[in-house]
Amino acid sequence: MVSANAPGELRLIPEQKTNLLDLDRKGMESFVQTLGGKAYHGRNLFKWIHKHGLTDFDAMTDLSKKLRAGLQEKASFGIPEVVYEQPSRDGTHKWVLELSCNNRVESVFIPDGDRGTLCVSSQVGCSLDCSFCSTGKQGYNRNLSAGEIIAQLWVAVHRMDKRVTNVVFMGMGEPLANFDPVVTAMNSMQDDLAYMLSKYRVTLSTSGIVPALKRLREFTDVSLAVSLHAPSNELRDQLVPINRKYPLEELIPACRDFIRGDKRRKITWEYVMLDGVNDTDAHAKSLIRLLEGTPSKLNLIPFNPFPGTEYRSSSPERIEAFRQRMMKAGIMAMTRKTRGDDIDAACGQLVGRVKDRSRRLLRQSINVATVPESLL
Repeated sequence: MVSANAPGELRLIPEQKTNLLDLDRKGMESFVQTLGGKAYHGRNLFKWIHKHGLTDFDAMTDLSKKLRAGLQEKASFGIPEVVYEQPSRDGTHKWVLELSCNNRVESVFIPDGDRGTLCVSSQVGCSLDCSFCSTGKQGYNRNLSAGEIIAQLWVAVHRMDKRVTNVVFMGMGEPLANFDPVVTAMNSMQDDLAYMLSKYRVTLSTSGIVPALKRLREFTDVSLAVSLHAPSNELRDQLVPINRKYPLEELIPACRDFIRGDKRRKITWEYVMLDGVNDTDAHAKSLIRLLEGTPSKLNLIPFNPFPGTEYRSSSPERIEAFRQRMMKAGIMAMTRKTRGDDIDAACGQLVGRVKDRSRRLLRQSINVATVPESLL
C-alpha cells in the first residue's frame, strides 16, 4: 500500500495485521480460509489461543507450516500490557491494562468460595455520567474492540491459578453503547472451545439503552443486570441521566421482554443505596410497585465514596430495613458485599486512584466526549 507523503513523493504503509482476539470462532474460521486453510484449522487456532493461552504460532503443531507462516505475516495477538496490578486484602485482584494509543482500562477479579467473577470494561471511560459513579466522572474516550474486551478475560485466566467462573460487564463503560464488539466478545466467552461460560454466567449490565436492549435479544440470551437506582423517573433522571431519553415506562417492558419464555431467569436490578436520596420507606414502596409482575432479583449496593462526591452511603441498618421490606413483598433482595475498596476496585470506583503516575496517565488518556447519537 502506498500513500502520498509530499507532492511527487510516495511512502510505503505497512499492512495492518489482523488481531486474532477480535475474532470469535466463526470469524477465525473465515480468516484462516483466506490464508488457504480449512475451517477446522480456524477452530484449532481459536482453541490454542483461548483455551490454552498460546501465542506462539510455531507451537501450534496441528497447523501446517505454510499456514503458520501465513499467520506470522498476517496476524497478531492484541494482548494489552499489564501496567499495574494489585491484590486486595480480601482477595480481589485489579489489573490496569494499557491498550493502543496509550488508553488504559481496568478489570477486577472477585473470588467467592469456589466461584471467581471477573468484572470487565467495554469502553475507555463512560459518557453516561451517572452522578454517583467515579468512572463516569472521568469522561469518555472510545469503545473497546472485541479483542480488547476478551483480552481482559484472557489475561485473568492465563495469569492466575484461580478459575474464572463468571464474567460481568460491570467495569468501565456502557456495554450497549458498544454493541457489536460486546456481542462478539460474549460469543467467545461462551464458546466450548474457549472459556465455556454458560448464558447464566455471563452478565451484561446496562443503564438502559432501550433500542439496543431490544436488539440484543436477537443475538444472545446472556443474563441481564440493569442499573436502576431509583423507583421514579424524577429521581432517576438525576441519578442516571440516560433515563431522560429512555424512561422507566420504556425500560421495564423491554427488560421483561428480554427474559420472556425462560422461567428460570430473572432481571437483576442494581440499586446503589444513597443516604436520604433513594433509601426511604417511601422509595421502597414505590420500587415494589415498579417491579410488580417482573421476575426480579435486587442487588442493594452500599455507595462507595470517591473524592468530590456529595453522596454518602446509607447506614447498614437502613439498607437492611430496605432489604427486609423488599423480601416481605416477595422480591428477592440481597446486599452486595463491598469488595476491593482498599484498591479502588469496588463498584463505581474504576479509574480512580491507582498510583500517582498511573492516575495522571489515566486522566490524560480519557477525554470528555459523548457517545455518538447513532449508538443510542
